[in-house]
Amino acid sequence: MKLGYTILYVPDVAASLDFFERAFGLSRRFLHESGTYGELDTGATTLAFADHGLGEHNFPGGHVEAHRSAQPLGMEIGLVTTAVVAAHARALAAGAQELSPPTERPWGQTVSYLRCPDGCLVELCSPMGGA
Repeated sequence: MKLGYTILYVPDVAASLDFFERAFGLSRRFLHESGTYGELDTGATTLAFADHGLGEHNFPGGHVEAHRSAQPLGMEIGLVTTAVVAAHARALAAGAQELSPPTERPWGQTVSYLRCPDGCLVELCSPMGGA
């Protein structure tokens, strides 16, 4: 078993892909012609987006739409960078909401938290060990 995908359900897949490209410098791998599913090139594990219509189909009992929640969901996407402060500023300029500015943790890692326009929570962090 291995983690293959993280799929975020969002109101507008193309807008989320565009935001992640501008805010975090990730590259688009794929956007389905229907506009209901897309992926970013993030390495071994795929970061993907699906629209809430697919969520309604997959979860007939309903699901929490992150962009409608007043508080961030209890899950996050963690992006590792050696330049947390610059990446945080770039994400804010692209339209992210700051939840926690870059802060050095006691174990030496720099960490910040942002909320994307689609409601998703993103942690920016330096590699473990301060490298």
